Amino acid sequence: MSVAAFIASQKTEHDVPHALTCRVLGVSQAWFYKWRDRAPTARRQRQDRLDEAIAARFTASTGTYGSPRIARDLHQDGWRVSVNTVAARMAELGLVARERRKPRGLTRSGKRAASPDLVRRQFTAIAPDVLWCGDVTEIPTGEGKLYLATVEDLFSRRMLGYAMSAHHDAALTIAALQMAAVTRGGTVDGVIFHSDRGSEYTAARFQGACRH
Repeated sequence: MSVAAFIASQKTEHDVPHALTCRVLGVSQAWFYKWRDRAPTARRQRQDRLDEAIAARFTASTGTYGSPRIARDLHQDGWRVSVNTVAARMAELGLVARERRKPRGLTRSGKRAASPDLVRRQFTAIAPDVLWCGDVTEIPTGEGKLYLATVEDLFSRRMLGYAMSAHHDAALTIAALQMAAVTRGGTVDGVIFHSDRGSEYTAARFQGACRH
């Protein structure tokens, strides 16, 4: 670290006035301020741009990308920088990748027995409204978790119904099912509805909605 950089660091890190550090070290305040106010070098400008690019990719990954992944992304954007350099800059910026958590499955087995499996892993249909499929997906947001329930016709692969809620329960899956029925005219007889064995689908309320 240069003398000028040391003087600057004392103010930043310990709130020691520049004038006091200059006097202790026996250097001119005018010289220090000339160093501080100098135009940044091309190397410094590149480093600042690199730091911004690294921080942007780290933030976009919600803090899960390490130096190898960020370096690969930078290479794709035209940067010529090594993994070691990226790692050093991340350390300087205090960016430490956290381990990406594996998403937990939403399926919670219900107390009631599941309906018989009429599909037997054959997820195709010969015509519309023969086989529908339902699922619930967790969507992280800035205000908490949001759950999306969907109903899809496996013949056309068209989404017939959906519903969103802060809770994944039978009310959510029933809302998606009701929307699908409305999409098909309000009355749908003989459709096979397939889902996982989660409590949202095995609940008495949902199974009653299927019968109606």
